[in-house]
Amino acid sequence: MTPTVGVAVERGRLRVRRGLSRPRGGSRKFNTAPRPFGGAGCHPWLYLAPALVVLGGLLIYPIYQLGLISVFRYTQAQVSGGEPTAFVGLGNYSDVFSDDQFWSVLLATVLFAASCVVSTLAVGCALAVLLTRVRALPRLALMLAALGAWATPAVTGSTVWLFLFDPDFGPVNRLLGLGDHSWTYGRYSAFLLVLLEVVWCSFPFVMVTVYAGIRSVPSEVLEAAALDGASQWRIWRSVLAPMLRPILMIVTIQSVIWDFKVFTQIYVMTGGGGIAGQNLVLNVYAYQQAFASSQYGLGAAIGVVTLLVLLAVTLVYLRLLRRQGEEL
Repeated sequence: MTPTVGVAVERGRLRVRRGLSRPRGGSRKFNTAPRPFGGAGCHPWLYLAPALVVLGGLLIYPIYQLGLISVFRYTQAQVSGGEPTAFVGLGNYSDVFSDDQFWSVLLATVLFAASCVVSTLAVGCALAVLLTRVRALPRLALMLAALGAWATPAVTGSTVWLFLFDPDFGPVNRLLGLGDHSWTYGRYSAFLLVLLEVVWCSFPFVMVTVYAGIRSVPSEVLEAAALDGASQWRIWRSVLAPMLRPILMIVTIQSVIWDFKVFTQIYVMTGGGGIAGQNLVLNVYAYQQAFASSQYGLGAAIGVVTLLVLLAVTLVYLRLLRRQGEEL
């Protein structure tokens, strides 16, 4: 980063911080002494109480039930009342970790989710920068097209993409001259097809969020970088990306969570996991164990493992950002 660009970035950050911290109407002093919990200080919690109750019912209780089922032998016999439930402790987890298919599915899930996250961030950030370079009418058209993709249900989007790449009637094979090539027959081509659909329906969130962040960057910073001779890529890498790091952190965590637990696209586009389970991911694998094999305790154990993996990935990412001096 050249000195001029560095000074511009620091001035932009100072302006944002001063604008957020300086009170309007002079240098008035505010009473920052802590208020007692029984007084006005508890009012925000009263406003948040209904939302916290709803979140507790929608998140905490299902997670509790998931963990509870995972430590019992819970099959169709127990569901129908033919046999009593038996406490097995960590037996289901032992069965999961001793299964070689679980480890291959976990590896495939990690690699597939990482590819989806990187591709989604790249497409979303590139289009967000493009939105700042085009006129109002093309910007509006691109926004509407992106929001249409974002609003499309996963089942509908997966079906449309299957038709586009259909070996008999799909227009993609005709345009590429591939004849009756089946994209869902091979393992890697099927994963590629699902990845394209996931990126298509996920990039609008990244694009809109990053575009809003770019619009909040002071124009003087970008002008100083351009006058210093920085290219568009250098402006993004040295100016915009550091200033948008909190926003990029949010969209990255959201993308990791969404792409790691992809279910609908894999299930619809590969017919439940592909030929001989070659396209299984953790969510589809858990579904097969729980509902296809009626091993509900085993499926719940896989769900708990998925939850712990997502928590570990998120905490590691936040820890790395904190080491770099970011405020979380």
